[in-house]
Amino acid sequence: MNPYLDLFLTFARVGVCTFGGGYAMLPLLQREVVERRGWATESELMDYYAIGQCTPGVIAVNTSTFIGYKTRGIRGAVCATAGMIFPSLVIISVIAAFIAQFAHMEAVQHAFAGIRLAVCALVLRSVYKMSRNGVVDLLTGALLLATFCAVAFAGLSPVLMIVLSGAVGILAGLVRRRRI
Repeated sequence: MNPYLDLFLTFARVGVCTFGGGYAMLPLLQREVVERRGWATESELMDYYAIGQCTPGVIAVNTSTFIGYKTRGIRGAVCATAGMIFPSLVIISVIAAFIAQFAHMEAVQHAFAGIRLAVCALVLRSVYKMSRNGVVDLLTGALLLATFCAVAFAGLSPVLMIVLSGAVGILAGLVRRRRI
């Protein structure tokens, strides 16, 4: 198969499951990109996800762009990004055309409630997998807990916490290097 078509179709398969956004897609991305295709390691995928979180735009689209670029350069980035957004474009267009006629129906409201729960489960799975690979010592565990509390309970900006956590990581690396 053409490698560019393969990138497009792979990310289109992931993109069709966009309910819940980028975090809900992490298990699907991990399976497709790491396990099935070998386009990235789990560690690289986490790095792409972290960078995608810090850059403007949708995290799943940013991540697909990074992976496409890594595997096939600029054309690969374009194909992967197009694959990721194409299903959303089609789904949103169809939903927008009919949502006003069906949103009030009890069955549709229950379906959306069920979808929200499934998305929560996917996000929790993503958090579990990412923390398994990201928490490597006491400092990273403390950073995870502090960042969660700061964002969830103190209402601090996630972007601020990402920048602060990155700074702490850099400082910790410098301190470790001086001790050795």
